[in-house]
Amino acid sequence: MARRAFKLPDIGEGVVEGEVVTWHVEVGASVSEDDSIVDIMTDKSTVTIPSPYSGVVVALHGEIGDMVAVGAVLVEFDSDEETSDSSPPTEEKEMDVEESPDVPEKVDPPAKMPEAATKVAPPPAAKASIAPSGPVLASPAVRRRARESGVDLGALKGSGPGGRVQQSDLDAYLATGGSSPSAPKQVSRNGTTEIKVVGLRRKIAEQMVRSKSAIPHFSYFEEIDITELEALRQLLNSSRGEDQPKLTYLPFIMMALSKAFVRHEKCNAIYDEERGVVIQHEGVNLGIATQTDKGLFVPVVKHVESMDVWQSASEMQRVTGSARDGSATVEDLTGSTFTITSLGREGGLGATPIINHPEVGILGVHKARDKPVARGGSIVIRRIMNVSSSWDHRVVDGADGAALVQDLKRMIEHPALIFM
Repeated sequence: MARRAFKLPDIGEGVVEGEVVTWHVEVGASVSEDDSIVDIMTDKSTVTIPSPYSGVVVALHGEIGDMVAVGAVLVEFDSDEETSDSSPPTEEKEMDVEESPDVPEKVDPPAKMPEAATKVAPPPAAKASIAPSGPVLASPAVRRRARESGVDLGALKGSGPGGRVQQSDLDAYLATGGSSPSAPKQVSRNGTTEIKVVGLRRKIAEQMVRSKSAIPHFSYFEEIDITELEALRQLLNSSRGEDQPKLTYLPFIMMALSKAFVRHEKCNAIYDEERGVVIQHEGVNLGIATQTDKGLFVPVVKHVESMDVWQSASEMQRVTGSARDGSATVEDLTGSTFTITSLGREGGLGATPIINHPEVGILGVHKARDKPVARGGSIVIRRIMNVSSSWDHRVVDGADGAALVQDLKRMIEHPALIFM
């Protein structure tokens, strides 16, 4: 056996270092040539680096979250001379690279765009010594603890969203000696779990801090009667063609915003702080905040002003779907001029959404509900939706933000105006 050191190769694009996101191997593991060994995240992409050798891993250099310089040793192997790669250890091997805007202003789009639109290739879950029976939803911390405890996660019934296995499920399973009770017993819990903030989660945290630190936010709230819009939505859905998507409220809101921005230009803008310039956009490129199992992404529907309601719905489904399944491109994730965030059925009554830097405004859409209201001297039941908005007070005055929301309210409450 020969000891071989594999160094972080030159990934290109001027990259000089990368962050260790996930190790796919551990010391003592036997690997074959081209097996995945580590995920490295740079400012441009996340790279899954394959093994250049077949052999046994004898040393790993770098903890999760550490920055490793190009040319620094990543992994040491004991490898057979006959099966080892004949190329020098530092030679760059072919890698699976998924392009990512990561920090979009570094992608150099036409105007500096928000970091929150980050697209980072998700780090695959570390290989477990115990393979779950079927796909199991669980956090890395839960998976790690299950491996250490010798528990097959496939044997647990998760109590989280979508059957996600949570720490409490694992606690209950271990407390019962490895059985899954129909009603979990009450168990005292004193443990803690430390999760290092790395990769996409770290980028999101940095973006949120930057936005709240740099932008003086003010928020504005309103409730909107969507009874007529709901009737129109149901009518259109009942007569839609096979190639037309089912309409939600968002495509109508998107179209109404594209109309309103014509009268409120300063709300559809970005603020270039370095140049001291506000860039108002004629085109309406709407970021749709999308929660995925990998983190928060903001895919973009480009040029909503040129679309009808069906096209808006189709494109929104396409870009949000690509964000969720990891296939979104740099183009899908950059270039927004305004952002909509919606939690759907979990939307609550109100919020103070954080602006997607460097945009100057964001609209939060909340859960629609039937509510008694006074109309014409009588109490009637109407369909009501609350909206929250936040604005950059350096660019948008209170009256400007309120006027935009009131214009939006007028069109949604009288939906024929959206199409005029």
